[in-house]
Parts: sequence; C-alpha cells; structure tokens
Amino acid sequence: MRNVSTRKNFRTLALTTALASASLLAGAQETFKIGVVSFLSGQAAESFGIPAVNGAKVLVDAFNKGQAPAPYNKKGFGGMPIEALYIDENGGATKQVQELRNLYDREKVDAVVGYVGSGDCLAVAPVAEEMKKFLILYDCGTPRIFEDGKYNYVFRTAAHATMDNVALARYLKSRNVPVKSYNMINQDYAWGQDSRKDFMFSMEKLYPDAKPGEDQLPKFGAGQYGTEISALMAKPADLVHSSLWGGDLQAFIMQSAPRGLFKRSQVVLSAGDHVLPSLGEKVPDGTILGARGAYGLMAPKSALNDWWWESYSKANNVYPVQAPYRMAQALLGLKLAAEKAMAANGGKKPTAEQLAAALKNSEWDSPAGKIRMTLGGGNQAIQETAIGRTRWDAGKKMVMIEDIQRFPAECVNPPANMKSDDWLKAGFPGAKCN
Repeated sequence: MRNVSTRKNFRTLALTTALASASLLAGAQETFKIGVVSFLSGQAAESFGIPAVNGAKVLVDAFNKGQAPAPYNKKGFGGMPIEALYIDENGGATKQVQELRNLYDREKVDAVVGYVGSGDCLAVAPVAEEMKKFLILYDCGTPRIFEDGKYNYVFRTAAHATMDNVALARYLKSRNVPVKSYNMINQDYAWGQDSRKDFMFSMEKLYPDAKPGEDQLPKFGAGQYGTEISALMAKPADLVHSSLWGGDLQAFIMQSAPRGLFKRSQVVLSAGDHVLPSLGEKVPDGTILGARGAYGLMAPKSALNDWWWESYSKANNVYPVQAPYRMAQALLGLKLAAEKAMAANGGKKPTAEQLAAALKNSEWDSPAGKIRMTLGGGNQAIQETAIGRTRWDAGKKMVMIEDIQRFPAECVNPPANMKSDDWLKAGFPGAKCN
C-alpha cells in the first residue's frame, strides 16, 4: 500500500483548469483547500469509494465555475476557488489517523471531508477534535460517534445506520411481509455489529414473535462466503438481513443467488443500491433494499436532483448512487457553511471555529431532500430515507427499484434526547411517520 508521506498516494490536485490558470497568473489568490478521503483501492473502491470521489470532482468543478443551481451558484466558496486533494482511505484506521494529521499539518487543508468505514471514523474523529481542525464525516454508519462522544469540530452530514434498519423493519411491516424467523449476515466490525443490533431491536418491536436464527459475522473484506451461505441455507428462515456493502456485497450476491438463497428467503439489504449498476441482472428480482437515504433511483423529484443526476451521469456515464449522493450533501452543506462564515467575517476565509459555528444546527437542501443537523448537539444530521424492491428491466438493461416507500426523518431517526439503543428498546417513542 502506498503511503501519503512518499508522495505516491492516490492523490490529485483538482482545481478547475481555467480557474487554476487564473489563480496562478494572479499569483496571490487565496484558495479554500479540502482534503477528500474515500476508498480508491481495495474491495470498497469500485462500487463506493471511487463513485464518491467522482461526485466530489463534479461538484468542485461546478462550484469553481459557478455553475451549480442557486443557492449554490457563487463561484468557489464565496468567490474563493476550491482546491481538492484526494486521498485513499484503504489501509486501516492507524494509517488514516496519520493521513489525517498529514492533511492538516503538511498539506494545510482548511477542511477534511471523508471516511466510509465506521472504524476509520471512530479513529479520526477524536484526532481532528484534539487538533481543533474542521472535519466532516460524509458517510460511515455507526451511531457511536456522536452518541458516545462530544465534538466541536467534527460533523456528520448524513444520517447514521439506525435509520436504515428501522426503515427496513417498518417497510416489511407496512407491506405485511410474513416473518416468523430471520437470519443475518453482517461484517464483524462497528458498522456490521451496529446494523445487526439495530435490526434485531427493530424487529423485536414490530415483529415480536419473529425468532432470530443464523447470525453470521464474517470479517470485512472476506470475499468468500461459501461457509456462511451454507449455514444460512442449512437453517432456512423467512428473511435474511444483511448490511454488507462494497465488494463484499457484490461477492455475496454473486455467490448466494446461484445457490438459491434469494428464492428460499426474502433477502433485505440495508445499504444495497450501490451495487445495482455493476451487477445488473445478477441481482435477483424482489430483493428489498435501502440506499442509506433517498438516493439514486429512490431520490425525490426536484430541480436540484435533476441537475445533480444529469451532471454526474454525463461526467461518469453511470447514474449516481448512495456514495456520490452522500458526498454531494456534505459538500453542499460545507459550501453554505463556509459562505455564511465568510459573510460574517468580512469575506475572509473562515477559521475552523467559524466553520463549525456556521454548520452546527444548520439545514440545507440536497438532491436527496432536506438535511438537518439536529442530533449530537447539532453536529449529526437526520434525513428522510426510502426502501424499495428490485426488478430487472430488460428494455432499459438496468435494475429498477419499484414499490418504493419513503420514511420521514422523524419516523426513522431517534430524537435528540435519546441514544439509538434506548429509542429502539423503548419502541420508537416520539416517532412521526405520517
């Protein structure tokens, strides 16, 4: 694995060519420098990390040209050109902590937007806080970050994983899907463990008579699931729940579908949309899945989403799924926060403290709907989400999602005064699902 300190990392300075040239000619034009961290190699790169970075590149280019829709149409951040440095998340939490320190200390970035892995987020968040540097976690699912810690400089601009699994269980109940037993397969680290727990707690309240059965916890990046699939099929259940993602999810579907798992049990995938473009008709019809938000084929109709869909698709020859959507809402929120802070600071580049003050408790429109920073003392977002079923469309040569149900943010996210576990165990008090 190549290290950032050797200058051989997967990094690219992405300043739009025309603006970069103008900046160099001016000689002294100040830029706003962002470190963007996502998987550019490894099992999570193809279906998740690289699409997220591609989304960042589309937005940075549009921002620098002033071509994003209002209120995002000011060039750069309040007229200040954006410079983006792209870093590979592969390599583990210890490596990411060092990479983060390098971004702040050596590269002098003004903000970092990144991290997919829950383990990586748990590792870097306290470091950024210790350094008093501004950090946006654009993805990662574990609720533990803001439920177990308090931060001034660290934010997550997307909902955590409790939403995903509450929505799955509510979808099953609203469709009267019979579930007397269910099996599970989730990765053995923070994301998989939390997802498993949240789904079990949700099922206890909505399907109190359903019995959990096989509980498989393969390691992250396992790739081969023959033993786990055999165990799931040896003790068949009405339902199989999984929060596998990236290359692991691709491998699981490719290995389990031919063996008949999807015919024997109803499979539900809490974060499954991002593998649809690559797997195509290999995804069995009728699979119930979420996208960790109202993303991709389940995004709400809006002018902003139309612009985003067209811009991303044109640049990458594929439609955007959950990773680029989550990156987009992070950068849109950062742009508005930066410009709010600059307006209060005489147009000067904002400090980390000023950025944090502007983003805390804020809300903004994204291609996936309204994002509101209401949890974690105003540092953790909530948003609406959607669940649907897959169907291969031979005419369009793509997987479609149908029978979509949307869930308001207040229906599937805990209130600000409760931790996720407590909210689930108490039966979702205060949930608003109208």
